[in-house]
Amino acid sequence: MDSEHINGDGGCLCAAVRFSLSGAPLWVGHCHCASCRRNTGAAVATFAGFRPEQITYLQEMPAVYESSPDVFRKFCRRCGTPLSYEAPLRYPDEHHLYIPTLENPDIFVPQFHVFYQEKIRWLHLHDDLPRHAQGSDD
Repeated sequence: MDSEHINGDGGCLCAAVRFSLSGAPLWVGHCHCASCRRNTGAAVATFAGFRPEQITYLQEMPAVYESSPDVFRKFCRRCGTPLSYEAPLRYPDEHHLYIPTLENPDIFVPQFHVFYQEKIRWLHLHDDLPRHAQGSDD
């Protein structure tokens, strides 16, 4: 990260859901799992992990969808923008925010890839980041 104390804002496409961040993220990484790809409609999803107390919702609260047991995805109920991933049993006290929802995504530099074994074959990546076949804890 460029700073130990990153402050940032973000939100959905229609601006109904807005949030503010305080402090540096725990980590930043790319996820290649089929579930995240389907949720975003993108070839890869890029997240930053934050503690819940680092995130303050400023306007409307996002809607929540339980996409699988103990996996909760937040999104804007008006425009459908995916906002976060939460799995309280697997990742207690972490909320994973989608980097593209942030006003200044360039300062959140990815550090690794997870679920790389599920990567779409035509996606060619030319970085030197660590690649984990499953999650970062495998």
